[in-house]
Amino acid sequence: QVQLVESGGGLVQPGGSLRLSCAASGSIFSINAMGWFRQAPGKEREFVATISAKGGNTVYADSVKGRFAISRDNAKNTLYLQMNSLKPEDTAVYYCAHGVRPFGTPQVSEYDYWGQGTQVTVSS
Repeated sequence: QVQLVESGGGLVQPGGSLRLSCAASGSIFSINAMGWFRQAPGKEREFVATISAKGGNTVYADSVKGRFAISRDNAKNTLYLQMNSLKPEDTAVYYCAHGVRPFGTPQVSEYDYWGQGTQVTVSS
């Protein structure tokens, strides 16, 4: 069993920044990939970014490439998402997810445990 707890969401103006964190417990954190997904009202959950078990490989959705950065600290069992140049269309609930393999993919089915989500609202 894996427990994931996100934090760091909030209200930010367009062009601003936020850093999300995801604290993991209940498993050996460094074995599997981790990912971030988001879900806006009335829309399906969508892939944001994923990072491999050791942190050497990252993949981003085209919509966030160059603005967001995923990272992990395996010593602290924590996943991060640095979000810069935020846009109103980034508004969503953001979820961290535990991957089933050492290398992550954009597919929801490749993740077996999910956090409860943290709200990010980008608005002036």
